Amino acid sequence: MEQHDIFHPDSTVSPAAERLRYILGEDDDLPTPTLFTEMDTLQHDGDDMEWKESARWVKFEEKVEEGGERWSKPHVSTLTLHSLFELRTCIQTGSVLLDLEGYSLPEIVGESDGLIGPELREKVSFVLLRKHRHQHKKPMHRSLADMGKSNNCPLKNKFMKKIPRDAEASNVLIGEVDFLDKPFVAFVRLAQATTLGGLTEVPVPTRFLFVLLGPHGKGKSYNEIGRAIATLMVDDLFSDVAYKARDRDDLIAGIDEFLDEVIVLPPGEWDPKIRIEPPKKVPSADMRKSVLNLNELGQVNGMVGGAGGGEDEEMPAPHELGEELQFTGRFCGGLWLDIKRKVPWILSDFSQGFHIQSISAVLFIYLGCITNAITFGGLLGDATDNYQGVMESFLGTALAGTVFCLLGGQPLIILSSTGPILIFEKLLYEFSLGYSLDYMELRLWIGLHSCLQCLILVATDASYIIKYITRFTEEGFSSLISFIFISDAIKKMVGSFKYYPINRGFKPDYVTSYKCECIAPDQGEPFSSSPSSFSSTSSPSSFYTFYSPSSFYCLDWSQLSKKECVKYGGALLGNTCKYVPDLALMSFILFFGTYSMTVSLKKFKTSRYFPTKLRKLISDFSIFMSIMTFVGLDMLVGLDTPKLIVPTEFKPTRPDRGWLVMPFGKNPWWVYVASAVPALLVTILIFMDQQISAVIVNRKENKLKKGCGYHLDLFWVGILMAVCSFLGLPWYVAATVISIAHIDSLKMESESSAPGEQPQFLGVREQRLTGILVFVLNGVSIFLAPVLQYIPMPVLYGVFLYMGVASLAGIQFWERIKLYLMPAKHQPDFSFLRHVPLRRVHLFTLVQIICLAVLWILKSTVAAIIFPVMILGLMVVRKMMDLMFSQHDLAWLDDILPEKDKKKEKGGKKKKDNKKTKAAETESDEEVRDED
Repeated sequence: MEQHDIFHPDSTVSPAAERLRYILGEDDDLPTPTLFTEMDTLQHDGDDMEWKESARWVKFEEKVEEGGERWSKPHVSTLTLHSLFELRTCIQTGSVLLDLEGYSLPEIVGESDGLIGPELREKVSFVLLRKHRHQHKKPMHRSLADMGKSNNCPLKNKFMKKIPRDAEASNVLIGEVDFLDKPFVAFVRLAQATTLGGLTEVPVPTRFLFVLLGPHGKGKSYNEIGRAIATLMVDDLFSDVAYKARDRDDLIAGIDEFLDEVIVLPPGEWDPKIRIEPPKKVPSADMRKSVLNLNELGQVNGMVGGAGGGEDEEMPAPHELGEELQFTGRFCGGLWLDIKRKVPWILSDFSQGFHIQSISAVLFIYLGCITNAITFGGLLGDATDNYQGVMESFLGTALAGTVFCLLGGQPLIILSSTGPILIFEKLLYEFSLGYSLDYMELRLWIGLHSCLQCLILVATDASYIIKYITRFTEEGFSSLISFIFISDAIKKMVGSFKYYPINRGFKPDYVTSYKCECIAPDQGEPFSSSPSSFSSTSSPSSFYTFYSPSSFYCLDWSQLSKKECVKYGGALLGNTCKYVPDLALMSFILFFGTYSMTVSLKKFKTSRYFPTKLRKLISDFSIFMSIMTFVGLDMLVGLDTPKLIVPTEFKPTRPDRGWLVMPFGKNPWWVYVASAVPALLVTILIFMDQQISAVIVNRKENKLKKGCGYHLDLFWVGILMAVCSFLGLPWYVAATVISIAHIDSLKMESESSAPGEQPQFLGVREQRLTGILVFVLNGVSIFLAPVLQYIPMPVLYGVFLYMGVASLAGIQFWERIKLYLMPAKHQPDFSFLRHVPLRRVHLFTLVQIICLAVLWILKSTVAAIIFPVMILGLMVVRKMMDLMFSQHDLAWLDDILPEKDKKKEKGGKKKKDNKKTKAAETESDEEVRDED
């Protein structure tokens, strides 16, 4: 085997690597097909022989279990180093036939007759043409998940779904025979992939054949060599080499590269019988290929600092938000580019929405939006004396959300009202009352000025500032919103214990003495309200006579209900008069049950139970199934839990206002101009809320393909502010948590994957249909009131809790907080822990926690109105952290600010130029010496 001379400074690349770089560097438009590899072993039964399938590979190895009735679980192939060296020897000394013409197995065997002597040719051909028996047989007793599946026709074999359509096969034939004194080895690559009858268990054309026949006594060694070549054939890099190899040396170079990457496990520290589970994420071979192309083969392992774990780690990419936030310097330049970027996707924005996954997303987000609209509308009604209430909240949500999802730059964003807007509305209403101004007219002019200011920001490409928002600011903002969702859900749940307290003083043994009576208005209290005062004796007179000018009637007060007693002026006496069933306890069951069931069902797609499609369907509809389950439980129990209350009439909440606000006539003229000042605060609020939420939605981790639209989004938010102001509706901006939930409900994963390979995240179903349907349903909810009234509010609080907790997933800040509670030896193997000292990680996290605490305190007071300014403050804090942390540490824990990146590039160019200059000077000096 050719190896690097590690003691010689100039030997950076081996000859094998040079050869591979030349092979793989050739231009070839056709991608290499995926290889399915099957290994058959020769079985003897007296004089009879047959080939029996013993293992197969698509990406991971599956063995036929000894009982012969099932396949093993897919697992990572564990090979002995000796078997790889023996394989190398087999290729080096055996027969290699490349681009052999053959369209049937007998023809191929006939073409290879020259590989052996005439005395053995007929015997070898006889063995190779024996019948192949595959592992199609199903066990008699099968699981319910396998019932109804075909067990005869290979064409209908579900295994075919795991193999890509363009796949080709490589067949490995291993056997012991008594007519050979030394092994016979042949590696064959056919010129064209050909279906060779029953050679392969699935109808996939064969491109490669590897044959190893040898004398008896070394069956285990032959089997290990067969597993070694089979494993290499499904390796992405070696399969490329196998397709493009020109001769034997190219194949050996491929084996050498594979050996360079092999990691040896000490035999005394692990059990070879243990099957290694496939990893959740398989590293790509692109890194190995690119390194070969970059003449850096010797640096494949440990790309940055040689961190353990076998990962090829690179320094995190600089903070880039793409061309969407490039400053154009032209009037509306960014807006025009956003429109050009979005126009080509118009048709797919609707067609891609027609999928069953969209149904679950619509139901989930609709229930979140309607709950938010009702909660916000109720609080807004209290703050503005019902000038804006639940009805206005419903209509505004429907109007603004539908227009934005139809015409906005990022339709995955969900619009909603926020806490700072609520506080601003409350202060504005109080200001209007204090100075005798008309609230709705003043609000209209603030909305118009804010709309104009937003349009100015759009025209001047002001969204450019967003490129300075790094992970530090994003995670601080999104964590705050997530914690708000979680705390609000818990607060509402705890509040039910106040309104419906648990009856701790109830004593079942005294149930016969508990009583509540309705007493006529002219009677005093007949007895004490303590439990011991109750007896089974008859109560005082329960009859009271009413006289009226027109009629005389008598009421039996003891027969009146609680509501009727209060209605007619009676008094309720007795210690059970305030008794209610344990609604708080039932509400908690509904609340926590909805949350926990949703979490469990969401993870069900990785369960071992039921077929894959059913598991995925259950996972997609987890929220809907949880809601329906606990709505049914509530109806079954029959307790009067608090229900969702939806307006049933289409009219303004306040009777003395209409649907259109007039701009003139109620306030002095100077108000129309002065309102630009508070409008500036609203504009900052809208701008920061909208754009930070958009940055979080457009993260590269979400793999969005249709581009962003920061300028276009802000344009429509500004226009909708003016429209909502004229109609007297609330103002709307991007809702971070609900938008993240929308994205999570539309994530796509690969359907076709190799056995044992985890489905790969492909991206998000980018379309406009789900958002439009969500907001249209919000608009027609007044007509759905008879159905929605059965949904208990605690169930929706459970949905809110799930949204808040789920949005914390994947936030590095949250993972770093948990590190405080973990001993070092139990901490997860995060990449940043490999490159940044733990004390520096904790310090960075502590700064974020302090910032989050300050934001939390601000949002809980009247100062929440300056919340957007504090978000800008986070950017200032992040800038100051450049003085506390090195750029190396910040690159792993956060993002490098754009100007730092530019300085880095300039510094790198200067260094390169200096190196080039020095190299040139050195070369010229050497030339002078040679001439001398």
